[in-house]
Amino acid sequence: MFSLLPPRPRRRLRPVCAAIAALSLFSMGARADVQPGKPAPDFTGKDSNGTVHALASLEGKTVVLEWTNHDCPYTVKHYATGNMQALQKEAADKGVVWLTIVSSAPGRQGHVTAAQANKLTAERKAVPAAVVLDPEGKIGRLYDARVTPHMFIVDKNGKIAYMGAIDDTPTANHADVKTARNYVREALAAVAEGKPVASAATRPYGCSVKYGTTRKS
Repeated sequence: MFSLLPPRPRRRLRPVCAAIAALSLFSMGARADVQPGKPAPDFTGKDSNGTVHALASLEGKTVVLEWTNHDCPYTVKHYATGNMQALQKEAADKGVVWLTIVSSAPGRQGHVTAAQANKLTAERKAVPAAVVLDPEGKIGRLYDARVTPHMFIVDKNGKIAYMGAIDDTPTANHADVKTARNYVREALAAVAEGKPVASAATRPYGCSVKYGTTRKS
């Protein structure tokens, strides 16, 4: 496997390169209880309109969890090209519940208020079922969400069907969306047909989730 680090390690990396390099340090393995085929951790979270969502209440439906940070260049790539919105619409048309989750802590990149979240959704013409605000990072840490975007698909039986990257091209280059293999689209198609997901776990790429430094119980 080739290295994503530059030949001179002492040289300071540019922000985008640093984000990619950091991914080489991630193991594809997540927490033992967050794996394809295992029950998805239950959670409750309030969305940008004040509605409370509980994963347990969505049993019988396929659910997509998308971790986001609107200032992350990797997230921008998928929204600026319309790629994320297209996936959201395709999912909604098939009865899939798409929850976009913001786990950025107050004062950190990507944090938004409810009003800001709604404004972003409207400006980007995004169509998730809801934008769940997770400023304390409880849901993010429950799923071991590491980057933005980090994608999870929960099947109708409440089990994780897919977890990982949105596609196989870990760059912030907008043009790469057209030629990338879209893992999420493939996984949703397989789940809809009741077939095993060919690539059920892939290495996520993007900006690190901007959790707060203090965990609250």
